[in-house]
Amino acid sequence: MLSNEAQDLSEILITNGLTISVAESCTGGSLSHALTRIPGASSYFDCGYITYSNQSKVEMLEVDTQTIKTYGAVSEEVALEMVIGVTDKSHSDVAVSITGVAGPTGGTPEKPVGTVCFGFFCDGKTSTSTQLFSGDRANIVSQSVSYAMRQLFLRF
Repeated sequence: MLSNEAQDLSEILITNGLTISVAESCTGGSLSHALTRIPGASSYFDCGYITYSNQSKVEMLEVDTQTIKTYGAVSEEVALEMVIGVTDKSHSDVAVSITGVAGPTGGTPEKPVGTVCFGFFCDGKTSTSTQLFSGDRANIVSQSVSYAMRQLFLRF
Protein backbone atom coordinates (compact mmCIF):
# COMPACT_ATOMS: atom_id res chain seq x y z
CA MET A 1 0.00 0.00 0.00
CA LEU A 2 2.78 2.44 0.88
CA SER A 3 4.37 1.95 -2.52
CA ASN A 4 1.10 2.94 -4.26
CA GLU A 5 0.81 6.07 -2.12
CA ALA A 6 4.45 6.95 -2.78
CA GLN A 7 4.00 6.32 -6.49
CA ASP A 8 0.92 8.54 -6.63
CA LEU A 9 2.66 11.33 -4.72
CA SER A 10 5.79 11.08 -6.85
CA GLU A 11 3.74 11.36 -10.04
CA ILE A 12 2.10 14.55 -8.78
CA LEU A 13 5.43 16.03 -7.78
CA ILE A 14 7.01 15.16 -11.13
CA THR A 15 4.01 16.40 -13.13
CA ASN A 16 4.07 19.72 -11.30
CA GLY A 17 7.86 20.06 -11.28
CA LEU A 18 7.96 20.21 -7.48
CA THR A 19 10.53 19.06 -4.95
CA ILE A 20 9.91 17.61 -1.51
CA SER A 21 11.95 17.48 1.69
CA VAL A 22 11.09 15.72 4.92
CA ALA A 23 11.96 15.97 8.61
CA GLU A 24 11.35 12.75 10.50
CA SER A 25 11.61 11.76 14.11
CA CYS A 26 9.57 8.71 15.17
CA THR A 27 9.46 7.32 11.61
CA GLY A 28 13.25 7.16 11.47
CA GLY A 29 13.59 7.72 7.73
CA SER A 30 10.69 5.51 6.65
CA LEU A 31 9.00 8.32 4.72
CA SER A 32 12.26 9.20 2.98
CA HIS A 33 12.74 5.53 2.13
CA ALA A 34 9.21 5.21 0.71
CA LEU A 35 9.68 8.28 -1.48
CA THR A 36 13.15 7.37 -2.75
CA ARG A 37 12.27 3.78 -3.64
CA ILE A 38 10.44 5.14 -6.67
CA PRO A 39 12.52 5.32 -9.87
CA GLY A 40 13.18 8.92 -10.79
CA ALA A 41 13.14 10.10 -7.17
CA SER A 42 16.12 12.36 -7.84
CA SER A 43 13.83 14.61 -9.86
CA TYR A 44 11.57 15.40 -6.89
CA PHE A 45 13.22 14.33 -3.61
CA ASP A 46 15.59 16.98 -2.25
CA CYS A 47 16.53 15.85 1.26
CA GLY A 48 15.47 14.14 4.43
CA TYR A 49 16.45 14.90 7.99
CA ILE A 50 16.15 12.26 10.69
CA THR A 51 16.09 14.34 13.85
CA TYR A 52 15.37 11.75 16.47
CA SER A 53 16.83 13.59 19.45
CA ASN A 54 15.73 16.97 20.73
CA GLN A 55 19.28 18.21 20.25
CA SER A 56 19.23 17.29 16.56
CA LYS A 57 15.87 19.03 16.11
CA VAL A 58 17.44 22.19 17.55
CA GLU A 59 20.80 21.96 15.75
CA MET A 60 19.65 20.73 12.34
CA LEU A 61 16.19 22.28 11.98
CA GLU A 62 16.48 25.25 14.34
CA VAL A 63 13.56 24.17 16.51
CA ASP A 64 13.50 26.50 19.51
CA THR A 65 14.55 24.78 22.75
CA GLN A 66 11.83 26.72 24.55
CA THR A 67 9.19 25.24 22.23
CA ILE A 68 10.36 21.74 23.13
CA LYS A 69 10.42 22.59 26.87
CA THR A 70 6.96 24.17 26.76
CA TYR A 71 5.08 21.75 24.51
CA GLY A 72 7.26 18.64 24.32
CA ALA A 73 8.93 17.10 21.30
CA VAL A 74 5.64 15.44 20.38
CA SER A 75 3.53 18.49 19.67
CA GLU A 76 2.10 20.39 16.75
CA GLU A 77 4.25 23.34 17.78
CA VAL A 78 7.45 21.31 17.33
CA ALA A 79 6.12 19.70 14.13
CA LEU A 80 5.50 23.19 12.76
CA GLU A 81 9.00 24.40 13.61
CA MET A 82 10.44 21.21 12.11
CA VAL A 83 8.63 21.70 8.80
CA ILE A 84 9.62 25.37 8.69
CA GLY A 85 13.22 24.37 9.42
CA VAL A 86 13.38 21.75 6.68
CA THR A 87 11.73 24.15 4.23
CA ASP A 88 14.20 26.93 5.04
CA LYS A 89 17.19 24.63 4.73
CA SER A 90 16.09 22.84 1.57
CA HIS A 91 14.09 25.47 -0.30
CA SER A 92 11.75 22.67 -1.42
CA ASP A 93 8.29 23.39 -2.74
CA VAL A 94 6.70 20.82 -0.45
CA ALA A 95 7.76 19.57 2.99
CA VAL A 96 6.47 17.40 5.80
CA SER A 97 7.58 16.77 9.36
CA ILE A 98 6.69 13.88 11.65
CA THR A 99 7.25 13.62 15.41
CA GLY A 100 5.54 11.18 17.72
CA VAL A 101 5.51 8.28 20.15
CA ALA A 102 5.87 5.00 18.22
CA GLY A 103 6.16 2.87 21.37
CA PRO A 104 6.03 0.46 22.89
CA THR A 105 7.21 2.76 25.68
CA GLY A 106 7.40 6.53 26.04
CA GLY A 107 3.72 7.34 26.14
CA THR A 108 2.01 9.43 28.81
CA PRO A 109 -1.65 9.88 29.68
CA GLU A 110 -1.62 13.16 27.72
CA LYS A 111 0.36 11.71 24.79
CA PRO A 112 -0.14 7.96 24.67
CA VAL A 113 1.78 5.61 22.41
CA GLY A 114 0.52 6.21 18.88
CA THR A 115 0.32 10.01 19.21
CA VAL A 116 1.94 11.50 16.12
CA CYS A 117 2.14 15.16 15.12
CA PHE A 118 2.64 16.36 11.56
CA GLY A 119 3.70 19.60 9.94
CA PHE A 120 3.00 20.34 6.28
CA PHE A 121 4.29 22.99 3.90
CA CYS A 122 2.64 23.23 0.53
CA ASP A 123 1.83 26.13 -1.79
CA GLY A 124 3.50 28.56 0.62
CA LYS A 125 1.23 27.60 3.53
CA THR A 126 1.89 25.62 6.68
CA SER A 127 -0.50 23.45 8.64
CA THR A 128 -0.31 20.87 11.39
CA SER A 129 -2.30 17.92 12.66
CA THR A 130 -2.18 15.29 15.36
CA GLN A 131 -3.28 11.70 14.93
CA LEU A 132 -3.60 8.78 17.31
CA PHE A 133 -2.62 5.51 15.66
CA SER A 134 -2.87 2.03 17.17
CA GLY A 135 -0.89 -1.17 16.94
CA ASP A 136 2.73 -2.03 17.52
CA ARG A 137 5.70 0.17 16.70
CA ALA A 138 5.94 -0.97 13.07
CA ASN A 139 2.22 -0.35 12.52
CA ILE A 140 2.37 3.13 14.04
CA VAL A 141 5.33 4.05 11.84
CA SER A 142 3.61 2.64 8.76
CA GLN A 143 0.36 4.47 9.51
CA SER A 144 2.29 7.71 10.09
CA VAL A 145 4.06 7.48 6.73
CA SER A 146 0.83 6.60 4.96
CA TYR A 147 -1.05 9.48 6.59
CA ALA A 148 1.69 11.97 5.66
CA MET A 149 1.63 10.91 2.00
CA ARG A 150 -2.18 10.94 1.83
CA GLN A 151 -2.32 14.42 3.33
CA LEU A 152 0.24 15.73 0.87
CA PHE A 153 -1.63 14.10 -2.00
CA LEU A 154 -4.85 15.82 -0.91
CA ARG A 155 -3.17 19.23 -1.05
CA PHE A 156 -2.84 19.02 -4.84
